[in-house]
Amino acid sequence: MAVPGRRRGGGPAGEREVGAYEAKAHLSELLRAVRRGERVTITHRGRPVARLVPYREAREEAVRAAIEALEAMPKVRGVDADEVREWLEEGRA
Repeated sequence: MAVPGRRRGGGPAGEREVGAYEAKAHLSELLRAVRRGERVTITHRGRPVARLVPYREAREEAVRAAIEALEAMPKVRGVDADEVREWLEEGRA
């Protein structure tokens, strides 16, 4: 069965747009497409509301965003990387 939705003009080759009703009716096909590396934007009344992306890609984007946010934060004087690691470990306990 063909993957539902339409290719987005100007976007990456592996990207398509699907309405919410169509996404619900064809979720299995959309998930197979995502496993192959495609990205799917789900719309409601023509407006984007969600995006399905391969899991690895989503994790990498989240890590990049976290690093950018950390780099944008003001530096704290007198705190070194080891102390920050300790704080992180305390937060996980």
